[in-house]
Amino acid sequence: MTFEHPAKKTREGRRGRFETLAELASNFTSSAAFLLLCLTLVAAFAAVHLARLPMEWQHLAGDAMGALSLLLLALLKNSERRAEHAIQRKLDAIAGALLEQQAGDGTRARRDLEDAIGMEDRL
Repeated sequence: MTFEHPAKKTREGRRGRFETLAELASNFTSSAAFLLLCLTLVAAFAAVHLARLPMEWQHLAGDAMGALSLLLLALLKNSERRAEHAIQRKLDAIAGALLEQQAGDGTRARRDLEDAIGMEDRL
């Protein structure tokens, strides 16, 4: 187990399975289908309590909501960290290009800027 930034764990330009799963989860959680799933889960939670089902069912409904929350937290945090890393690298490339432009030499900065384009899709 490592405590590296998620964008630095894999080789440059390649995503691991977890990063791909986190990106898919991020896309799914921003959809209307996920909102419907959450509303259904909350309605089921309320129905279990209103129907005064046995305590085991109430615990099961609550545990399902808690497990889903923790899973989403892990997946979405990974996706957020990778996007944050891509933004920071792009800002660094822009700052480097501006400094090299002022100095009169922009070949390396141009290459860095070209590499930064679309970086969020590669991480």
